[in-house]
Amino acid sequence: MGEVWTGAALGCVGVAVWLTGGRQSGARRAQLLFAGGGVVAQGPPAWPRLAAGGLRRARERLRPEWWSLVAGLALGLLGASVVPVVAGAAGVPLVRRARLARETRVAGERRADAVIALCGVLAGEVRVGRQPGEALLRAARDSGGLGDAQAAVLAAARFGGDVPEALTGAARQPGADGLLGLAACWRVAVDQGAGLAAGLDRLDAALRAQRDQRADLRAQLAGARATALMLAGLPAVGLLLGAALGADPLRVLLHTGAGLGCLFVGGALEGIGLWWALRIVRGAESV
Repeated sequence: MGEVWTGAALGCVGVAVWLTGGRQSGARRAQLLFAGGGVVAQGPPAWPRLAAGGLRRARERLRPEWWSLVAGLALGLLGASVVPVVAGAAGVPLVRRARLARETRVAGERRADAVIALCGVLAGEVRVGRQPGEALLRAARDSGGLGDAQAAVLAAARFGGDVPEALTGAARQPGADGLLGLAACWRVAVDQGAGLAAGLDRLDAALRAQRDQRADLRAQLAGARATALMLAGLPAVGLLLGAALGADPLRVLLHTGAGLGCLFVGGALEGIGLWWALRIVRGAESV
């Protein structure tokens, strides 16, 4: 068993060397030595710069979810057990799902801001006397609020197609709900001859008010989210305190029956509690 953990430790060291760009630095040094009589400059050690560059490259190469496996390997080496490794591997898809959900939410917020900008620019273009189709072409080029459906909407505006229908299709993207209001304004302006600029101004004001309300609600819920995450991290703090006092909590948790039972029950309760607290926060944000 000792040989297995020694091999795993050597493998982790090799991965760390590869992530910090050891191969690239060696190749670069060989090029300087043998290409055209180049001379390698001698100077003070550049370990801080190399370390910072290595950490940056490691963050770029490793997705956040893989750090769960790295942490499991580290704890497995410290505690001489495969349980943390298995837990770290099981946490990879969960962290990936959380990362993708966050990226989707951020992309939706950016698209919502782009839709607001599109409505404002379009209202200005219509107000200065341009035709709705030409105004939409200019506004979409300047704001980029149509996202992946921009080509279809612009084609409808340029060649006399069904612009409201194209806008409705574009509104299916996350964060692009405001395009439904734009489609309604467009349809009313074309069918009934109403002023498009006035409707766009009201739509822009409503979307901005909705965005500000959502931002204010998120700011009010930030304390609850931070409290839930802080409480979730308390068991790790307890393990660190126990190790500092010489109690060797990893040995108790990973190599005794009672410790394994407490670990599994506590981990399950911890996960359920964190999921429930974040679910409450997300439900309040979606109201």
